[in-house]
Amino acid sequence: MTQSASENDLPVVAFHPFRWGDPAHATHLPEAAKETLAAFGVKQPAPALDPAQIELPAVALDAATLAELAAVVGEEHVSAAHEARLAHTRGWSTPDLLKARSGDASDAPDAVLYPATHDEVVTLLQLCSRYRVAVVPYSGGTSVVGGLAPVREGYAGVVALDLKRLDSVLAIDPVSRTATLQAGLRGPAVEAALGAEGFTLGHFPQSYEGASIGGYAAARSAGQSSAGYGRFDEMVVGLTLATPRGTVELGTAPKSAAGPDLRQLVLGSEGTLGVITSVTVRVRPRPEVRVFESWRFPDFETGATALRRLVQDGPEPTVLRLSDEAETGINLADPAAMFGGGPGGCLAVAGYEGTAADVEARRAGATAVLRDAGGELLGTEGGESWRKGRYRAPYLRDPLLDEGVLIETLETVTFWSNLHALRAAVTEALTDSLSGQGTPPLVLCHISHLYETGASLYFTVACAQTEDPVAQWGLAKAAANAAIRSCGAAITHHHGVGTDHRATYAEEIGPLAVDALQAVKHALDPAGVLNPGVLIENLPLRGDAAVTP
Repeated sequence: MTQSASENDLPVVAFHPFRWGDPAHATHLPEAAKETLAAFGVKQPAPALDPAQIELPAVALDAATLAELAAVVGEEHVSAAHEARLAHTRGWSTPDLLKARSGDASDAPDAVLYPATHDEVVTLLQLCSRYRVAVVPYSGGTSVVGGLAPVREGYAGVVALDLKRLDSVLAIDPVSRTATLQAGLRGPAVEAALGAEGFTLGHFPQSYEGASIGGYAAARSAGQSSAGYGRFDEMVVGLTLATPRGTVELGTAPKSAAGPDLRQLVLGSEGTLGVITSVTVRVRPRPEVRVFESWRFPDFETGATALRRLVQDGPEPTVLRLSDEAETGINLADPAAMFGGGPGGCLAVAGYEGTAADVEARRAGATAVLRDAGGELLGTEGGESWRKGRYRAPYLRDPLLDEGVLIETLETVTFWSNLHALRAAVTEALTDSLSGQGTPPLVLCHISHLYETGASLYFTVACAQTEDPVAQWGLAKAAANAAIRSCGAAITHHHGVGTDHRATYAEEIGPLAVDALQAVKHALDPAGVLNPGVLIENLPLRGDAAVTP
């Protein structure tokens, strides 16, 4: 049996503030890479401030309110300490990191609450509603779209509700093949617990080391194996939601004709309708065999057509991914190659997991399709290298930011017939915006999530930083958002809406649908304290908003 140390056996690690991942695995750029970057006009910025040097705004909450909150969870589980507040400030987007590096911690919560039970969460939400305290649900904290930066104006204060103490596997049903998981469980801990019983969740996003079950659900997460296991929202068969007005339990059965599926209303709600405290998910037997291989196609269009044939007509691998010409030509593990050239064509990765017989059959069938569609099989070395190294890529961003590279990602999704026009439009928008600011970019793209009717596009953008890189990226991001909407595509496939995509999301769904969401929010959160300003625009407080514990 082939298992992956980069997936099933990763430990749960404590991240260093504002630097990704396990500090013991930090990546450093070689001198040759720094020289290459300098040749492309990249200038080293001022060093990032040490977290201990960053000044936080004064705590806005009064002592009496903090004491009432502490009475629910215990004084030792409420913290207004500098380290705790700073660690819960914003998420992991490049603008978030750049602000922290410059010393801007203006979005820091006034305190961090650590409940241990669902009932404690409900009581805390009721208290926060009574005293008009904004609540940021916090699970893994890996948002990259401003999902942890709520509106503060009009509130008595802001607290982060950290669910890390809700970290149990509540039940495993081997007959139904389901598991009930609390929201604070991190990805590696979930796989360790399920693996001990012979199961896997099969959900491995690139944020796997840091992301948690609650975040997976709240943001409709998608992992590398979505072709075989599905997105996280497709795995969820039940959930428990804590709101200021009480508890919502959803998921009586796998499927039902009893009205709209309200699970899908909560999934993707990004903490604005309530706090997801647990989910029941479908699990699968842990694979006996795992094989990854790489293919080369002459161009992106040919490769996309080949992958479309697989997902529409089968047999479908567990993992499918296609890099465009620019991304194929760059080894992201080699920063010195960041602005250089590489071999032509487009690289695809196909991965197969399951029983030996199942893998052999699907692999043989997919190989025939890919060859017939113009693909050249390169063997397993490249595919296995990608699989084992994919969790290392986020570690590269920090040293690149240290050297003055602006590097960020964005993603979208559309129908197959619109895919190539969308890729061209977003690439052009990013290139024009950043080139117009005197920093011509490198724009890379890949497909990593595919469906019968369409696929996602994931862009990586790199260029030299200007004096104000936050504003620099803000202009480029706005241009990309406009290009996505002009093509009729979705503003996000799996990163979520947060605050960064809120205006574009409102355009996408239209004012009547926004009103419907606002009405649901008011029904569950009448005081509007749950992640205000995230996902949908914050509305003024209505007269019937009081909630009493």
